[in-house]
Amino acid sequence: MPFVVLNATVLTVSDTRSVESDTSGNLLVQRLEQAGHRIAERKIQRDECAQIRALFERWIKDPIIDVIITTGGTGLTQRDVTPEAVHGLITKPIPGFGELFRMLSYDDIGTSTIQSRAEAGIADGTLIFLLPGSTGACELAMDKIIIQQLDATHRPCNLTELLPRIRHE
Repeated sequence: MPFVVLNATVLTVSDTRSVESDTSGNLLVQRLEQAGHRIAERKIQRDECAQIRALFERWIKDPIIDVIITTGGTGLTQRDVTPEAVHGLITKPIPGFGELFRMLSYDDIGTSTIQSRAEAGIADGTLIFLLPGSTGACELAMDKIIIQQLDATHRPCNLTELLPRIRHE
């Protein structure tokens, strides 16, 4: 299968970041564009569950959007609500993503990796990745997992080649 350009949205969940200070969101955009994908939308959203969920609902319904990648809001504090915002929207969790992410993170941050609620899933044919807010965590997820899985030429398998089938189930 040849390389397929995907349309991605990047969402930074933060009460304090701006586009200029959003190093994690900027890294996600950079990695996606370097890999040959398009950024359909980039947004910074405060840690408000209902507003985050509304963005996800809009993007999931949009037939142009192939993948949503978020940074922030996956920790354990009261303001960390990104996973809660998407629960119920994800119809097929991809547990291997969170498992692999935490395994790889262990090499960098040791047992602190248990505080991450990074996860991935599929919602109505849209791929979703929820990443921590740290730039190092985003770099690890993108470079070691996500970019390869968004490349239709990656073998033995990848998520991109599944998109046509998961959209028609």
